[in-house]
Amino acid sequence: MDFEKIPTVPTADEVLDRSFRRAAAKMRTKTNKDRANEDFVRAVSSAVHDKLVHVIQSFPVFEEQPPFYRDTVEALFGIERLKMALGNVGWAAMHTKRMGFEHGGRRIRKAEDTAVVRKRAVARIASIVHQIDKDLLFLNVARNVLRKLPEVRDSEFTVVIAGYPNVGKSSFIRLVSSAEPEIASYPFTTKGVIVGHHYEGRRRIQFLDTPGLLNRPEEDRNAVEEQAIAAIVNTADLIVFILDPSEYCGYPMDDQRILLDTVRNMVDVPVLVVANKADIRAGEEGVLSMSTATGEGVDAVLAEVLLHYHEPAPAPAEGTGDEKPEDRTAIEGRESGLRTAGEDEPEEDGHTDD
Repeated sequence: MDFEKIPTVPTADEVLDRSFRRAAAKMRTKTNKDRANEDFVRAVSSAVHDKLVHVIQSFPVFEEQPPFYRDTVEALFGIERLKMALGNVGWAAMHTKRMGFEHGGRRIRKAEDTAVVRKRAVARIASIVHQIDKDLLFLNVARNVLRKLPEVRDSEFTVVIAGYPNVGKSSFIRLVSSAEPEIASYPFTTKGVIVGHHYEGRRRIQFLDTPGLLNRPEEDRNAVEEQAIAAIVNTADLIVFILDPSEYCGYPMDDQRILLDTVRNMVDVPVLVVANKADIRAGEEGVLSMSTATGEGVDAVLAEVLLHYHEPAPAPAEGTGDEKPEDRTAIEGRESGLRTAGEDEPEEDGHTDD
């Protein structure tokens, strides 16, 4: 999973501090003060540019991720919002590089006081980087969440457990999984997608416990519910929809049936309906019943799940598009509305740029 490889995203101050220390180390080796000031500007510009480009390139191309991860990223943060933040970082990388060319070349050599030009250039670079500090902080928050997403493999038969909150989905996975499920939490809630595995000989079956779905319009769903939708639509080879006839979950059976019909209309895979909490109240005739509290009927439900097992079809190769530039700053570094202090204003010394 590409998200696991994303390194920590530095803040604006961290980017500048590291760059200044590196440039200062080089400056101390110079005996010619004017040349040292010129090299300092170039070194700061280059270090900041390279660090910002590294931030951009450390994020995967979202369109190339499997559908489950794409939809989860969209639900949690918004792909366009992430791309905008990366675009702003690209904008800053481009302008800091330009500052190195403009102030670290002929202009500084012509200046009467190269230290003044150096300080002005460094101040402008710092201004540029500080304008994207919120973007860097946002990208680091996203990085911390995305790298903890559970691994969901397209190559394994996947059973998605769906239903209202508190109907017994997590309990069922814990009973049928041979190991403790892998749990991932997300912002806004302590709940997230739970992944568990059941081994049947050499076959490994992947169980996904989705956050509880509520029967409400799409525009009213929160980010966690959107994750559940993504899991249902994009990963399921089989849906196990759990009902709670006792209604101890807090939702009437009429609402649970409406949600069941909604889920059925979402997918083209089999939907196995199971009534839980049989120790409290029996389910409808013709519907599998179990009790995750006592274990009654759980093996029968698992046996029915295994009857639906088949080898997953290979995922179709997705096109990567006609263009795949080597430098992603060309893609991500689009106009963002940010502006450098003094940008596009007449130069102080009255001559054109080098």
